[in-house]
Amino acid sequence: MITHHCKSVDLSLVSTDLPVWSVVETPVVLYQKDRDRFLLVLTTPSLKNCEVGNFFTPENISSQEQGHADVPSSPRVLWLEISPYRVIMTMQGNAQLSYRHLWEQGVSGTTCYWLPTDSQQQTKPIRLRNFTRSLTLSGHPLPEHLRVEYELWVGELQVGNYILNLNIKH
Repeated sequence: MITHHCKSVDLSLVSTDLPVWSVVETPVVLYQKDRDRFLLVLTTPSLKNCEVGNFFTPENISSQEQGHADVPSSPRVLWLEISPYRVIMTMQGNAQLSYRHLWEQGVSGTTCYWLPTDSQQQTKPIRLRNFTRSLTLSGHPLPEHLRVEYELWVGELQVGNYILNLNIKH
């Protein structure tokens, strides 16, 4: 039986070797699917509220480069499917950048990005590989902290080491 809880979280993504970092503090809904599986749903701020310099993300940078920084956009929905063994993070972009990451401890997973387009046609995703060095989920009966350390690869080229941290406030 699915149960849900309203919580607040701090979600951060940091690169350990590139000038990339992003921090979001927001309310979430945490759904408990079964004993060890959870779905966390949150909204992220619209791009017009992000400032270059304290919120570096691919979405923000591409928006700034294309001159669309002042165009209002609706908040986007982020889903995190969490278990002690696997994490799937999906961002629905609402005509903005969308992505999906799949992380499993010690496994090369997939990372897909869908770029925004002016046409109504679906674009093919940009597929990258990630290697999950560490996946740690703590807290019982509800999760309190998630940490995923991973490498991102394009073919044979490593494009950074990243740490995703999620702190769920009870």
